[in-house]
Amino acid sequence: MTMIRTTRVRLGILPMAVLAVLAAGCGTHRPGNDAGADGPSRAPTATPSRPVDFRCPGESATPAAPTTAVTSVPAAPPTDHYAENHGFMVPFPLHGERRCEGLAAVGRVQRALEPLRERGDFDPESTRSALTGLGYAVGKVRSYQDGPTGVGFLIDAFPLCVEGTMDRKSTQADAFGGYPDHPGCDRPSGGH
Repeated sequence: MTMIRTTRVRLGILPMAVLAVLAAGCGTHRPGNDAGADGPSRAPTATPSRPVDFRCPGESATPAAPTTAVTSVPAAPPTDHYAENHGFMVPFPLHGERRCEGLAAVGRVQRALEPLRERGDFDPESTRSALTGLGYAVGKVRSYQDGPTGVGFLIDAFPLCVEGTMDRKSTQADAFGGYPDHPGCDRPSGGH
């Protein structure tokens, strides 16, 4: 029986010895040592680049205000963290080929809704019918009354989303790529 106890003690010492060696470290850098002072101690990391947008078919050569959802970034961080806490509600802008698809979808939507606007038809059901006539699935098109003489709509063709309003003055639509931490095109009501 004594041998079993001795073996158990020896087996318990081994993990503690390994842990002590790991805790002590095995590097050669000591506080005050200027090793690596001549250059960076780590390999430089690549900084993320901004996506490149190109001119889409039918787009003018002069840059115009983008039709995709864009938010401005404050110069200084907010002290109340409002922007940080509500970032989940800021839609993703579209870039590259997806941006061109979004511009084309916005154009089709505006052309389909313009006859309704001209005759003053701001019924959500008429709007939904016009948008589903473009080939969007009935379950993916939502329309709703937006004031006494207006209608709002959302087309969920994720990852491409088209949202807008139509009233007596104009038909407005924007394309975007969904929201952070949230699948689909509807605006999230709660963050992470």
